[in-house]
Formats: sequence, structure tokens, C-alpha cells
Amino acid sequence: MASLIVMYRTPKDAAAFDKYYFEKHVPLAKKIPGLQKYSVTHGPVMTPGGHSSFYLVAMLEFADMNAIRNAFASPEGQAAAADVKTFATGGADMLMADAKVV
Repeated sequence: MASLIVMYRTPKDAAAFDKYYFEKHVPLAKKIPGLQKYSVTHGPVMTPGGHSSFYLVAMLEFADMNAIRNAFASPEGQAAAADVKTFATGGADMLMADAKVV
């Protein structure tokens, strides 16, 4: 299993972010080929020391890293990636990684 983790920093307008993210971006992202699971945080994103600068974290799971590369080379993946700058007014960091159960 491999994950694409998108960490959205606190937006300028949280209500506008939520509306756009859940009504437009999520349906767009769910069309990405090879996507097996899509989950997002609910409520504040915290650190062990308290609040963080992140507003929402999305975790998209794929079979492996090659599947992520293929997904984002597709028209659907490119459209979803380009859409991020439309609503992520606080910025976003993206990470990709393989995972294993230990």
C-alpha cells in the first residue's frame, strides 16, 4: 500500500475552503484512477504539544508508488492536482510514501 498525504494549512476562509473542498474537490479527486481509499481528518489537526498549522489532512491510498505515479499522470490526477491551488489559500504540502504493517 502507498499513500499520498496532503496537508492543508489553515485557509484564509475556513467556510469557503470546506464548501469548495467537499462539494468540488473531493468528487474530482475520487475520479483519480487507482484510488483505493480516501480519508480526511475531522476536527482540529493537533501535535503532541497542541495545535498545528494544519487545517485538514487528506490520505489517499493506492496499491503502490507506481500506481500513484500513474494516477497523477492521468488527466483526472492532473486536474485534481491543479485544482488544489484554487481553494488551498493557506497552502498545502504533499507527501508520497510506501507503507508496511510492522
